[in-house]
Amino acid sequence: MLDYAALAALAAVVREGSFERAAGALGVTPSAVSQRVRALEERMGAILVVRGQPCTATPVGARLCAHVEHVRLLEGEMASALPGLAELLPAAGPPTIRVAVNADSLATWLVPAMAAFARRGDRLVDLVVAGEDHTAERLRSGDVLAAVTTDRTPVQGCRTVPLGALRYVATASPDFMARWFAHGVDAAALARAPMLRFDRQDHLQERWMATLGTVPETLASRAPTHWLPSTNAFVDAALAGLGWCMNPLPMVAGYLAAGRLVSLMDQRFLNVPLYWQHVRIGTRLLDALTREVVAAARDSLLR
Repeated sequence: MLDYAALAALAAVVREGSFERAAGALGVTPSAVSQRVRALEERMGAILVVRGQPCTATPVGARLCAHVEHVRLLEGEMASALPGLAELLPAAGPPTIRVAVNADSLATWLVPAMAAFARRGDRLVDLVVAGEDHTAERLRSGDVLAAVTTDRTPVQGCRTVPLGALRYVATASPDFMARWFAHGVDAAALARAPMLRFDRQDHLQERWMATLGTVPETLASRAPTHWLPSTNAFVDAALAGLGWCMNPLPMVAGYLAAGRLVSLMDQRFLNVPLYWQHVRIGTRLLDALTREVVAAARDSLLR
């Protein structure tokens, strides 16, 4: 049998990022957390945590952390259905659903779904931001129980629900357009004009340029680039004339209508299909979360 006190210590270290913060979350000493994790590693015959800033799970540790989260989810559901059982379970508080989500969905349409799901106060969410092309990896590793992703292929043991598409538009300020695209938006101008990218996993600009049909595939890697890891700051930077960028249309529609931003090419949108994937266990809570996510997507995304 697994030692669930040790597993809880392991999960807390990975979730909180350090042994000290894990100890505070569990109400024990850092020494006790360290001893539990070390004993579990000895029993498993494998290193479970990479000690660092922050501490991260090894592949084996990630599998064990996922198991702990699954058990907590099932126990939380059972306690809700059988109130008498609640006294026998550890006082860990309401069950928490850990979800991987891309920053643009978080900034545009997903928060109302999370609020509706958590309104009763008997459940919590833990949102982990990752690129939309990489959120499924967090699900595959067991780090999360659900994800908003561009990957339509179901992760093993998971259910996939299509959500719709988030529409992006290439935008810049009028002054930026006059300075860098005075003679039109072509490969030569795009090679010179500063571009904004979220991080090294952000390929929306390349995907939009590919729709033009006249831009070399390698151009984006050579174009001058500002790195800006914030969805809201992307809009601010575009307004300030720092560079051109891809913005979710819901975030910039008002600025486009007011003339404070302009589209690099009218009606040249990039539609990114999104999917909701979640593990198949913990049906009641995850089904409730799925209903709220699908309803929010129906109101905001392209069908």
